[in-house]
Amino acid sequence: MAKNSTPTATVPDTAWLGRGRHLGPDPELDVQRNLIALKAAGVLDDFLELDPAEAARSTALHPREAAADPGPSARRLFEARWRPEEGVTVRAQLTTYEPPARRKETEGVTWVLAAEAEQAWAMRWTSPVTMFWPDVDQGAWNHDTVPDVRLRTANHLPKDDDDLRRRLRDCTRHSWYLHILVHEAMTPAPPGQRPVTAFLPPSLRHRVVEHRATPEQARIADFALKREFNARMPRGGAIVLPGMPQHPDYDPERYTVRSIFLDGSEPAEFLDRVQEFAALPRPLPPDAEVALTRLRHGWHLLTPDEELAHAKRMVTKYAEALESMTQSRDLYKEAAEAAQAALAATPRPEGAPAPGAARPEGSTLGGLTKAFGRFRGPNR
Repeated sequence: MAKNSTPTATVPDTAWLGRGRHLGPDPELDVQRNLIALKAAGVLDDFLELDPAEAARSTALHPREAAADPGPSARRLFEARWRPEEGVTVRAQLTTYEPPARRKETEGVTWVLAAEAEQAWAMRWTSPVTMFWPDVDQGAWNHDTVPDVRLRTANHLPKDDDDLRRRLRDCTRHSWYLHILVHEAMTPAPPGQRPVTAFLPPSLRHRVVEHRATPEQARIADFALKREFNARMPRGGAIVLPGMPQHPDYDPERYTVRSIFLDGSEPAEFLDRVQEFAALPRPLPPDAEVALTRLRHGWHLLTPDEELAHAKRMVTKYAEALESMTQSRDLYKEAAEAAQAALAATPRPEGAPAPGAARPEGSTLGGLTKAFGRFRGPNR
């Protein structure tokens, strides 16, 4: 697997990261069924389900693996391994979390997914999301952590102006996904209501969230973009929204198309802009860095060769620990013997008992002990 992230704190080109919410009743059951079906079909090499406490215990033998603990709010941890093409292995972890109490925007079960390949990630590969969650448009799993925003659909902006601006601001600041905004010059026919993201390559399809502005929202959408991002919303056009902090190479003109036809055809020019922006280095959110660290240092689903190598490392660790304990015991024994010899060589007053010698039965201390013993008992 790839090495730790660079000091620039950008997402490694080998990694795929995602976070969302499942609003259904049995999120872990959905994952279990999907994993079982894909392994039976030969899509997955293998998968594993762990209790978070068990996962933390199994990785607590090495200091570097302390970051592998998913935390007290974790519900379940799933791991899967597959090969998107010959000679390349992908390892992925999905963890489900209890939502914080009394917070409407976090209703449902939060999930975090981190995947990493043995080489730079290719957009043509299958999305890691579909390895864990059912590959359907209206699943309960495909909600962003920003309220009322979903993957794989066209999210219409709120009617209220303040809510509209807040939606765009929250999506660019708090979401892990790339966001695009499309303005409908006129209400599209059913083929045009299909989300533009459906035309993206498989591995990018679940990294992009699409927003739609209705024909009458052109002015307020333009105002919100100008205020928040210093960008403009062309009527009947589309724009790739910047993240926060804004990428230094982001140019609103570069990532805006003036006209996009919502007739069910593929908007090739705009899709090229989306893929171009997606290929730029992205800042690594703190929570995403934690998930990536847990994937790298808390991996449990080992191949036979990896299990053998792991067993050899553990034997070496135990041997080193035993050797350290033996050395500590020998040093302690030597120190005790030296102290005993020094004590024996110390001059003593005439008549004093030798070190370690038993006190005589008739000693003053013995008499006092016997006297106090008479007063022992529950009623005395």
